[in-house]
Amino acid sequence: MKEVVIIIKEQLNNLGIIFRMSKYEEKATYQSHYLGLMWQILNPMIQIGIYYMIFGLGVNGGRQISGVPFIVWMLVGITAWFFISRAILGASNSIYRNVGLVAKMKFPVSALPSISMVSGLTNFFWMLLITFLFLLSAGIYPTLYWLQSLYYFAAMIIFIFSFSILNATLTTLVRDYQIMLQSIFRVLFYVSGPIWNIENRNLPLGLIRIMKLNPFYYIIEGFRDSFLSRGWFWEKGNYTMIFWLMALVLLIVGSHLHLKFRAKFVDYI
Repeated sequence: MKEVVIIIKEQLNNLGIIFRMSKYEEKATYQSHYLGLMWQILNPMIQIGIYYMIFGLGVNGGRQISGVPFIVWMLVGITAWFFISRAILGASNSIYRNVGLVAKMKFPVSALPSISMVSGLTNFFWMLLITFLFLLSAGIYPTLYWLQSLYYFAAMIIFIFSFSILNATLTTLVRDYQIMLQSIFRVLFYVSGPIWNIENRNLPLGLIRIMKLNPFYYIIEGFRDSFLSRGWFWEKGNYTMIFWLMALVLLIVGSHLHLKFRAKFVDYI
């Protein structure tokens, strides 16, 4: 646990630098584009339009899910998924991409995954605003459950960081890991619930229970529970406990490996 405390302190002590560098990274990504930061909204909206036509109108036939229009149900889930996938994949390559720069500065390498994660928050909040507009247009108004989204947001950030510090370390040590992670996330997109309601699939009950152990499914369904006023997180006691146990294990293992190898990152690269 001492290693976990060290990593967390490095994030807290460098919060100002993390936010400044994430802002710079965000602008640098789109500085050569005519529409600039507008692509943060346009790109996901184009993808959402395609997914809605294929899965909402095509596969699902335009039917509602639990009394909610498919587009609204999908938007809540896919907004969280876009941020999760972008943050984790970006953070996993952050140390390898920037370790040469950081090696010349007084700046902890462990903060690099946090920079990649924070740089995606602007896009997440814009997508969340669009989701709110769709919710209101569908006659779904704020309730007390909406406050629960703060819990799931915190859970999402903590899990992403825990997973990312491990991924970023492994990617630096073994370059093949990044390619494998990208392939895994292509599969996770279809089994984590952003576009499929796995409970309505003709799947064995045991398989559905196993799929619900997926931490990304827990987060995505948690946001739906909040914004669609379906239930509280403590009502999913076993899944909540498993989620936090997984986050803790990833953070402990990731912190240990990071501190063990980070002095040799430049040599591995």
